[in-house]
Amino acid sequence: MMKTAQDIGRVITRYGAELILETASGERLRCTTRRKLEHIACGDYVRWQVEQQGNASVLAILPRQNVLERPDFRGKLRAVAANIDILLVVSSWRPEPNWEMLDRYLVAAHLLPAEVLIVFNKADLRDSYRHSEHEACLKEYLEIGYRVVHTQANQAQGLAEIEEAIQGKTAIFAGQSGVGKSSLISQLVPAEEIRVGEIAETGEGRHTTTVSSLYHLPGQSSLIDSPGVRDFPLPQLTVSQVQAGYPEFSRFAGECRFNNCTHQHEPGCAIKTALTVGEIPPRRYQRYLTLLRSQSNN
Repeated sequence: MMKTAQDIGRVITRYGAELILETASGERLRCTTRRKLEHIACGDYVRWQVEQQGNASVLAILPRQNVLERPDFRGKLRAVAANIDILLVVSSWRPEPNWEMLDRYLVAAHLLPAEVLIVFNKADLRDSYRHSEHEACLKEYLEIGYRVVHTQANQAQGLAEIEEAIQGKTAIFAGQSGVGKSSLISQLVPAEEIRVGEIAETGEGRHTTTVSSLYHLPGQSSLIDSPGVRDFPLPQLTVSQVQAGYPEFSRFAGECRFNNCTHQHEPGCAIKTALTVGEIPPRRYQRYLTLLRSQSNN
């Protein structure tokens, strides 16, 4: 295919300086990126053209709706995926839930902004690996108003609910390693060959996805599988940005004595008062304090 005019395409996946691009006609091309476009990510819409040598190259990233980022080991922000409508945060009963990481993903979703669906995979292991603290934590999310779907990939449990939630949208699966994101996607998009791993004897997850990749579902839905992580640190945020990720605080907005209340030690704090009478989930509140401390130590 030889063209001289510039065209619009979407990034399906990226490998270093090369990426797979889907054209407006549905064709997939291997492209190179210019050095100044190093932050290009899966889900980006780009302008591209075929060069005289016959290879395709990306010329520019089109304006983004949003971008999900995480700091690398040097603290530099790296784009995970772009133009996301809904974030599906996947947890499981084995490896056991990481509630702090889940909360950080929820804060990131509110900042994008994007819808959220909490997916609890490996429902068949719930009776064997759950305990009362896990159930209490999960109940808090439901009380706040988050939607939770319980899935079991090999039995197709919960898949219809996921398909309904992402209908006509670009969704991204995110979460810790080993929770079964790739297993779920292999059921949702059976035509794609997706590598699925096993859980180590320690219960720790193994990485099976090394780069973010976008897949298409019926009904104009797109699903991005992102690499599993051991942790999901947030970039440096303001106190108000952190608080925005806790929707249970919103009903008490403006009721604290101080406008810049951090809901920690200030007198006249409406959140602490609500906590004492059971109107704020206590476990979520304690994790909020932990997140604030981690931000102050960044």
